[in-house]
Amino acid sequence: MGTAERDEESGAGTAGGQGGPRFGNIRIGNVRGGVVGIGDHNHIVNGPQEGAACDPAYEELLRAVQQLSADLERLVATPELGALSDELAGAQDEIRRTGRAGAGRLARLRVLLQDAGAGIGMLASGVAVGQAVGALLGG
Repeated sequence: MGTAERDEESGAGTAGGQGGPRFGNIRIGNVRGGVVGIGDHNHIVNGPQEGAACDPAYEELLRAVQQLSADLERLVATPELGALSDELAGAQDEIRRTGRAGAGRLARLRVLLQDAGAGIGMLASGVAVGQAVGALLGG
């Protein structure tokens, strides 16, 4: 049957072979970035939200984060800059998906900006991210 195997027990085909745990004739594998309804008469109300509306303060943060990320690529890599770069990527993703960044992420960004210190202190984009994070955290 190629990439789909036939489930001898139920007679149903299963995409990609083994899949995940089995519940009756239903085999659950991996689902990412989608919505699934199982059973009769389902009505899916809340699907994935791409490009959620963004508060102007978070739009400003997103622009500053994007600029700082680009600037960091031109600096000599250090563990502190690597950690900051990873957190900036997570912040970009979170803001794009939800329209905001959580307080925990903002606090981590603040700490990582301080840890990177002199390496980014001379970058206007680093200052912009620090100011945007400070405004959103209230200080």
